[in-house]
Amino acid sequence: MKDHGESRHTHETTTDTCKTDLAASKQMKARVPEIAERIIAHCQEAECYTHIDYEPIPDEGFVADMIDKFREILFPGYFSRGKLDPANMKYSLGQSVSQLYDMLAEQIGHHIRHDCMRYDLPCSECEYGGQSKALAVLEAIPAIRQTLSTDVQATFEGDPAAKSHDEIIFSYPGIFAMMVHRVAHQLFKLEVPLLPRIMSEHAHGLTGIDIHPGATIGPRFVIDHGTGVVIGETTLIGTNVRIYQGVTLGALSLPKNAGEQYRGKKRHPTIEDDVIIYSGATILGGDTVIGARAVIGGNVWLTESVPPDTTVMMEHPRLVYKSANQKMKGA
Repeated sequence: MKDHGESRHTHETTTDTCKTDLAASKQMKARVPEIAERIIAHCQEAECYTHIDYEPIPDEGFVADMIDKFREILFPGYFSRGKLDPANMKYSLGQSVSQLYDMLAEQIGHHIRHDCMRYDLPCSECEYGGQSKALAVLEAIPAIRQTLSTDVQATFEGDPAAKSHDEIIFSYPGIFAMMVHRVAHQLFKLEVPLLPRIMSEHAHGLTGIDIHPGATIGPRFVIDHGTGVVIGETTLIGTNVRIYQGVTLGALSLPKNAGEQYRGKKRHPTIEDDVIIYSGATILGGDTVIGARAVIGGNVWLTESVPPDTTVMMEHPRLVYKSANQKMKGA
């Protein structure tokens, strides 16, 4: 048992330590304003990218809400907040379309105004532009919905694990990614700045599927599993194409400072109708054409065209087996 002297000593030691820690903490905290000043001053340097100005900044959170509203309208009844039935469909869906128009017009106008002010562009009547482009997107919804229905049907036909169309619409990441892409592509064609790319990156973050909004993709397109798929801006994909996880449809290695030189030019491959591309395949280059009905095997690397009705596959790998008591040959 400790005596009173030992208890007093322990208490004094603890108190002294606390006072020392408190003094050190104050000294550390006192350095923060000076460091903050250096951080703020660095914002003025050329190599620091900032958005510190008076023009509006895009709202990524609002874009996520807008995508949810698109999903609600493109797949009626699946993602509605309330029950959608024949009696209330006209009212409920009409209200959703009106809400989406307001969201679209605001966001498109916001992004047009952002670029005009930030890059000192000629006035493009951002409010009118937002409203007119929002109407153009709404008018395209029946066609987008029809194309998405072909994607769902092709997915169901090609996947024995799918028990129903409902399962695919509710849970397949490829369908969500394509829903976002087909809307973002429409905005891209309307030359709406920033917004299509923010939408695509939102879907990329949720699904692992990276599709540039500029990519042109035909109906009955299937992304099976999907994680790690990359589809570049100038990719052209025909009808009834199926790709698996880890597929890259990308550009060849570009030289230094190639941004301006190659911007807007065809840099990504063309995939013709009825092609299947298996997992891990990489197909690169704007002149590369994968002919109709071709089959590209897993982990294949291609930088040149493939004729129609051709199967391309890796040579069968040589496997080496060894038991626990046996050295590998050549070891």
